[in-house]
Amino acid sequence: MNLLSTTTKRRSFRRNAERALLLICFGVLAGCASGQHDTDNPDWAQAGSPPPPKRSETDKEWEETATPPPPAFSESRLLPIEMPPYMSLKFGVDPNTIAITGDGIVRYVVVAHNRNGGAVNAFYEGVRCSTAEMKSYARYNNGAWQDVAKPEWKRLNDLNSSYTRALSTQALCRGNAPRASIGEMVQNMRNPVREVQ
Repeated sequence: MNLLSTTTKRRSFRRNAERALLLICFGVLAGCASGQHDTDNPDWAQAGSPPPPKRSETDKEWEETATPPPPAFSESRLLPIEMPPYMSLKFGVDPNTIAITGDGIVRYVVVAHNRNGGAVNAFYEGVRCSTAEMKSYARYNNGAWQDVAKPEWKRLNDLNSSYTRALSTQALCRGNAPRASIGEMVQNMRNPVREVQ
């Protein structure tokens, strides 16, 4: 009788403890749900600080600043973009053409030429790190710039050409923001860094 009574008491205690634990869990969850937490942010519970602002392609607050004309470039100053060895074209950026704008765009002139020499083509482009997009503003052919008729933002992952993606990850962007300075971008072009982004 004593053994049965002890077993019954243990089961009863265990059920009561389980109920209490469930009530506490529900209370915590209810408290979390009633607060102003961004549960889309995986760190919201641990951070103790407000979540970062959400940015999207449809962000109506963002507006691109007016684009200045293409800057002068020099082939003698080009820093190469590291590309796979099988590519027949070589790409380089004149560091004197790199500009970081107040709206978060990095603009630059990239020059492309065949490994065997030949005609030089250049492109005046911009990269928006926050949305992983690029825009081509003008093309340089036969010694003159020609504006792109309708420049529009294109996703880096959708491009046929991989040099802009390589340039963005090697030098221009750190995650979803431009690197801190043009000097840091130039340094990374000279010594490409492969970081997890």
